[in-house]
Amino acid sequence: MRMARTLPASRQLGYSLKDGDSFLVSDALGDIHGGEVADGLFHDGTRILSRLRLGLDGAPPTLLSAAAAHDRVVFTAHLTNRPLPPIGDSAAAGKGVIHIERSRFLWQGRLHERIVCSNYDRVPVSVPLTIEFAADFLDMFEVRGMQRQKRGSYPQVQAEGDRVVLRYEGLDGVERRTVIAFSQAPSSLDGGMARFDLQLGPRQGMALYLEAGPEVGQPEATRHRRAMAQARRALRARRRPGARLRGGGLLFDAWVERSRTDIALLASDLPSGRYPYAGIPWFSTPFGRDAIITALQMLWLDPGLARGVLAYLAERQAAEDSSFRDSAPGKIMHETRKGEMAALGEIPFGLYYGGVDTTPLFVVLAGRYFRRTGDRGFIERLWPALRSAAGWIERSCDADPDGLLAYARGQDSGLSNQGWKDSGDSVFHEDGRLPEGPIALVEVQGYAWEALRAMAGLARMRGEEQAARQWDARAGRLRATVEARFWDESLDFYTLARDGAGRMCRVLASNPGHLLYVGLPAPERARRVIAQLASPRFDNGWGVRTLASDQPRYNPMSYHNGSVWPHDVALCAAGMARYGARRQAARLLGEVFEAATYFDMRLPELFCGFPRTVGDPPIAYPVACTPQAWSAGSVFMLLQACLGLEIDALAREVVIEHPQLPPGVDRLRVECLDVGGARVDLAFERIGDRVVAARAGGAEDVRLTVRL
Repeated sequence: MRMARTLPASRQLGYSLKDGDSFLVSDALGDIHGGEVADGLFHDGTRILSRLRLGLDGAPPTLLSAAAAHDRVVFTAHLTNRPLPPIGDSAAAGKGVIHIERSRFLWQGRLHERIVCSNYDRVPVSVPLTIEFAADFLDMFEVRGMQRQKRGSYPQVQAEGDRVVLRYEGLDGVERRTVIAFSQAPSSLDGGMARFDLQLGPRQGMALYLEAGPEVGQPEATRHRRAMAQARRALRARRRPGARLRGGGLLFDAWVERSRTDIALLASDLPSGRYPYAGIPWFSTPFGRDAIITALQMLWLDPGLARGVLAYLAERQAAEDSSFRDSAPGKIMHETRKGEMAALGEIPFGLYYGGVDTTPLFVVLAGRYFRRTGDRGFIERLWPALRSAAGWIERSCDADPDGLLAYARGQDSGLSNQGWKDSGDSVFHEDGRLPEGPIALVEVQGYAWEALRAMAGLARMRGEEQAARQWDARAGRLRATVEARFWDESLDFYTLARDGAGRMCRVLASNPGHLLYVGLPAPERARRVIAQLASPRFDNGWGVRTLASDQPRYNPMSYHNGSVWPHDVALCAAGMARYGARRQAARLLGEVFEAATYFDMRLPELFCGFPRTVGDPPIAYPVACTPQAWSAGSVFMLLQACLGLEIDALAREVVIEHPQLPPGVDRLRVECLDVGGARVDLAFERIGDRVVAARAGGAEDVRLTVRL
């Protein structure tokens, strides 16, 4: 990834909007700069607006405040003027007498913006409002820094009346265009700027409406209000399903609400159901692994999200071998992209399968979804895809000398590392050397183990006892191999990976925390892993680092070798809680909660792994995605781990074991929790040094088992 250039405070990025396959990133003024800055209006993987800058007589206004609304649909910036030139013989308008309210939202592939200028001076003023615009039509991978040998036609501009049309014909033969339309004709309009000479009397205001998108629009007040109402209704509908969490305190509830809203914001309503796109700006597209983990995080509260994810991924399951796309029959996709470079095959990511963990995680999610919902009909429809996914896992393990699930990319254009830590230097030996493939990651073996066990359970549900026994036997052999090959007594930990020559990567990384999450390790070994993950070499005070601080290649500013990823912390904490270490899980929830307060209650994709120091905030990673779906979902997985809450829909039972609440949270309510079609409310409260749980309402025929 390319680093963003340094900008003044008001020009720092971080204000994003999303709707469907469109998203927008701007600075606090609402401006888009393009160039080396990764901002703009993107649609279907292409930057269709690379500049949108508002000025007063050519100079930027002064920022008063900027914020996205509570529902994250509308962004608003409040601005004011520097001194303006005089009208005729009168004196120049003073500083701070013109107020500009700039608000915007996205709806159905279009940017809708309203600019309201108000004069608070006692005399009439002329407001020379300028709007600069441009569209470079760069593919997202070009924005990320990838160089192309050749591009399509240079963007063509046609300006006339109250609109301007910018066109680009790609090498794929597709014409991409951006139409910028105004509610009134500018005083002057050319290929890069519209100027409006607004005459405002004392206490007078005027509204200007703007729309930008691939199609022609007719911006005006009624249309703007109607589109805004539709956008807000659509997000509320995506946010509505599932149980609610309340009563954790002002800040904690704000974090929960923001996280829930961000997941709704990132979710798109696809024909197969709701699907959470991974993150803005780099990954605003369907990813397999990210969506599955987000669905696992939300499963106890909102199983409908998992259903949408499973249905979408099953439809795109690979049916053929391709070294370019790293595909093979039965594999589940890693990511899909739109845009010119994907269409031309300049990159393999139009529909790419280079994720070794996505396929077993797909099966894991299906197994957990069934336990959570008892939805036999959906599993029956999914069964051919599950059989095919299991077949790929089995064939891959059979081809490995140790019977492990390993990866090696087919071509240099693919990802060199294909676990969740997919940067090129994230897997290495104890001396820092990079290994040769095929590489078998420790956590991937855990995912494969649970996938095989899930297939056995689902087969029994379908009456296929012989197949169930075969999958159980495979799972048992894989577990024995992991315990024999990956455990290193001298490290008191599981090794990171096995390379293609059979050598173990004797490195202390967070990956074994995921092994705890699926429950593969023997209890004594799990206890020792938990002790290591809870030690200062891993826990920096804001969560678990991806790499212990005394390891080769450790760098707290790196992408995967020492940073803190909230979703990784959540999986580690859930693994700890699975083995009874709920107090450690609650501590991690408290640490991540405190980190969230420094990030405006919106956890980024990752942040730096420097040790926590008194009074200082966590250190941001400069090009992290914000929002990111599995970061937003982390609070829900962390909370479930602390509450010790499991749901068995077939038994119509909720089990709560040794519940804990994070520091500073003394009570919590879970409302409208669906259990086999019935609804139940739960209440948790700290009393002394214990947390108690009880039914707080809802169906009485749902069995509640609490073990304190």
